[in-house]
Amino acid sequence: MGSNPFFSILKLKSVMTMTAYLLSEFLQILLIIILILIAVAYLTLFERKVLAIIQRRKGPNVIGIFGLLQPLADGFKLLMKEPIVPSNSNKLLFILAPMLSFIISLIGWSLIPFSENGYYVDIDLSLLFIISVSSIGVYGIIISGWSSNSKYAFLGALRSSAQIISYELSLTFSVISVCICSNSSNIHVIVLSQTETWYCLPLAGPALVFFIAGLAETNRHPFDLPEAESELVSGYNVEYSAMSFALFSLAEYSNILMMCALNTLLFWGGWLPPFAFLSFIPGAIWFGLKVATFATLFIYIRAILPRFRYDQLMYLGWKVLLPISIGYVFITSLLFYFL
Repeated sequence: MGSNPFFSILKLKSVMTMTAYLLSEFLQILLIIILILIAVAYLTLFERKVLAIIQRRKGPNVIGIFGLLQPLADGFKLLMKEPIVPSNSNKLLFILAPMLSFIISLIGWSLIPFSENGYYVDIDLSLLFIISVSSIGVYGIIISGWSSNSKYAFLGALRSSAQIISYELSLTFSVISVCICSNSSNIHVIVLSQTETWYCLPLAGPALVFFIAGLAETNRHPFDLPEAESELVSGYNVEYSAMSFALFSLAEYSNILMMCALNTLLFWGGWLPPFAFLSFIPGAIWFGLKVATFATLFIYIRAILPRFRYDQLMYLGWKVLLPISIGYVFITSLLFYFL
């Protein structure tokens, strides 16, 4: 019995439609990754320029006009370097650890809305998903410290795991206050609920806690104890070189931008303008300006604040930030229950 040409045509069309759909999804994902990598590369250049201004020096100014090609030169240099794997290390985990950190740092960006309609995917539990993914990023650091078979790297990994667990609690409780006020854990809904008032005003305490916890989550000054070069010789990544080291750096700066984006979306109106008469400016521009402002603040804090001692780090996380964030959850819940 011969095949029906009608069904053959339908099958061919369905295959072509599926192929076009997969290609479209792949191109969208690739575009997001490329934009994030470009933003991360030039965030490193911007950081070096700002630190140079604060320290009264020039910073990168040789490669390209005003040093604009310096990130590309750095990437090419790291790509050309020989990767070194310690002979006594667990080689498989040693190689996989930076890849894991880098991949996890990119996953959350698929749910970040850059404007009202500018997002890749939108789910009801987008905020919970992003926080969950960011919290497992520490596994890349732990695996790298253990697999290196180095006491310095292992101690840096232990510091990082303890630090992230401590500050993850404060960060999550500060987010719960936002979810209560917006009655949703969808980031898109949270931003739209700030049309009248940004949450940075009624929830100033959780906003401050979230910002400080974000510094600790990304191992930034004054909480960069996992990478404390004065006693740990760069910490968990001390044994890494070439592109393995570059992947850790890319993951760190991608997480910094992620925290800046979450700060913007949860407390500072996301893509919403500060005043209604400025609504003619596209929302993506407002979002970019706010994220850039927070990134600049991260850099200034690195330049002006000294590093905490480890006991001070834990005291701040468990005895100051955590009670404040839990207290705000309790007060916010009571106000919404009675009002």
